[in-house]
Amino acid sequence: MQTPHFVLYFESRLNEGEIVVNIKGLTKGFFILILFIVTLAFFDILAPYYSAILWAAVLAIIFHPLKSKIRQKLNDRNGVASLLTVLIIFLLVFIPLGIIVSSLVVEINGVYTRLQDSNTQFPVVLAELIQHLPKWARHFLAEHNLDNAAKIQQELSQVVLKGGQYLAGSVLLIGKGTFTFFIGFGVMLYLLFFLLKDGAYLVNLILESLPLSTHVKHHLLVKFAAVSRATVKGTVVVAIVQGTLGGIAFSIAGIEGSLLWGSLMAFLSLIPAVGSAIIWVPAAVFLFATDMLWQAIFIVAFFVLVIGLVDNILRPLLVGKDTKMPDYLILIATLGGMEIYGINGFVIGPLIAALFIACWNILSGRDNQENIEGIDEDFIEEGRQHRVAKPEQDEVLENQAAEGQETERKTTE
Repeated sequence: MQTPHFVLYFESRLNEGEIVVNIKGLTKGFFILILFIVTLAFFDILAPYYSAILWAAVLAIIFHPLKSKIRQKLNDRNGVASLLTVLIIFLLVFIPLGIIVSSLVVEINGVYTRLQDSNTQFPVVLAELIQHLPKWARHFLAEHNLDNAAKIQQELSQVVLKGGQYLAGSVLLIGKGTFTFFIGFGVMLYLLFFLLKDGAYLVNLILESLPLSTHVKHHLLVKFAAVSRATVKGTVVVAIVQGTLGGIAFSIAGIEGSLLWGSLMAFLSLIPAVGSAIIWVPAAVFLFATDMLWQAIFIVAFFVLVIGLVDNILRPLLVGKDTKMPDYLILIATLGGMEIYGINGFVIGPLIAALFIACWNILSGRDNQENIEGIDEDFIEEGRQHRVAKPEQDEVLENQAAEGQETERKTTE
C-alpha cells in the first residue's frame, strides 16, 4: 500500500559526520519552519519558570560530583543518591539563606524606622558635611536640590527600604508574590532532583541530536559546565566572604544595621571591581564628618587591605581561572547580564561571553580537536548506562539479532 503524500516521513543517516535528512511528503523548508515555530512555542511555555530551570541546572552541575560519590557509596542507587543530594542542598543552602533573609527583613525595618526618626543627628551631620565641601560642589548640590537635609533623609530611608526589599526578593527569586515564589521554588527542587538523576542521559540525548562534530559538542558542553560552576561557586564564595567581613567591620566601627549593610555588600560584590565600595566609601565619609576618626580610618584600612585582597586574589582564582576570561570581560558580561536578566545575569552574562569566545575560537581554527578540553568520560558513560537508555540499546540488539537470523534462514533456504 502506497503511503499518502501528506504523511510526513523522514530518514536520517550519518554521512561523513554530517546528518543528511530526506523528507517525503513535505518540503524540508516547511518542516524546518514547523520545527522553529514549535520550538519557540515550547520556550514560551517555559519562560515563566526560566529562573527555576536555570538554577536547577546550575545546582545540578555544581553538585553532580557529590551525587556521584553518594551513588558509589549506595551501590549505584541513582535515585536515592539524587534525593539525598537534594536534601543536602536544602539543608546547607536554602535553610541558612531563609534564616538570613528573615533576619534581614527585621534589620531593614529597624534601619528604616531610625532614618524616619526626626530626632536623629543625620540633618546636622549632613549640614556639617556640606559646609566642608568645595564651593563648586556646594553649588552643584544646591542646583539639584541635594542640600536639603530633610529631603535627603526621606529619600535615603526609601532607598534603604526598597533596596532591602529588592535584595530579599532577588535572593529568594520572588516573582509576583509569595505564592509564585513557592511554586517556582517547588519547580526548581523538582527539576533539580530529576536533573541530578537523569541529567547525564538528557545531556547525551542533546549531544546526539546536535549536527556538530563530537569534539566541538564536547568542548561546548565542557565550557558551559566550567563557566557555570566557576561563576556561581566563585562569585558566591567571594560574596559571602566580603559580606561577612564587611558586616563584622561595620559592627566593630559601631555602625547600626551591620547585617543589612553586610548583605548589601555581599549582593553588590556580584559586580566585579566596584562591588562593596558603593557601601563602605559613603560610610567612611560619614564617620569622618561626625569626627569618629578611628572608626573611619579602620573602615578605610580594612576595606582597602582585607576586602581588596579578597577581591583581587580570591575572585581571579575562583572565577577567572576556570572561565579563562580576562577580568574586564567578566566585568562587562556580568554588568550587561544583570542589566538584562536581573540577579540571574551574573551567571548568564559570563556564560554567554564564554560560549561566544569558544564558538569563534573553533570557527577561526584557534581551538581544534588537538588542543580543546575533553569531556568527563565517566559522565558520558553514566548517560549511556542510564536505565532509560538500556531498553533502547537492548531493542537495537534484538532487532539486529532478528535480522541476522532472518538472513541466515534465507541463506539456508
